[in-house]
Amino acid sequence: MKIKQKLYNACFEFVEQRLKTIQNTINGIQESLTSETKSSAGDKHETGRAMLQLEREKAGRQLAEIQNVKAQLSKIDIEKSSEVIGLGSLVFTTQLNYFISVSAGQLTNGSELFYAISPDTPIGKLLIGKRVGNQVVFREQIFIVDQIL
Repeated sequence: MKIKQKLYNACFEFVEQRLKTIQNTINGIQESLTSETKSSAGDKHETGRAMLQLEREKAGRQLAEIQNVKAQLSKIDIEKSSEVIGLGSLVFTTQLNYFISVSAGQLTNGSELFYAISPDTPIGKLLIGKRVGNQVVFREQIFIVDQIL
């Protein structure tokens, strides 16, 4: 399996796992709200319901965010290669290696280490549009783009 495919699959698994976690949280909150409705009335009851409503809203925002991340991931064509760094690029530099996709953290392929980053991250914004041989300065470190796949 090609390296880009492996990294893409790892990002996809990361997003799916986050999605499941958030959906489980929402289901748990919904169950708590249902059981809270059946319990006693009073100030304690109202406070409990309000707290659960806030948690549900927060989880709803997280769900919308992860769905946006999943949509961004689906836009990547791993077969496409370019001389200019963009979404879906695999970037090798003199310091670190990056997969411009979604923020999924550190990924490995054998002994090689990669960082899956969103184009919207500070380092992602610096890399987008660069070509092989271009220099990038990030957090007082200078590195050069060696290869783009």
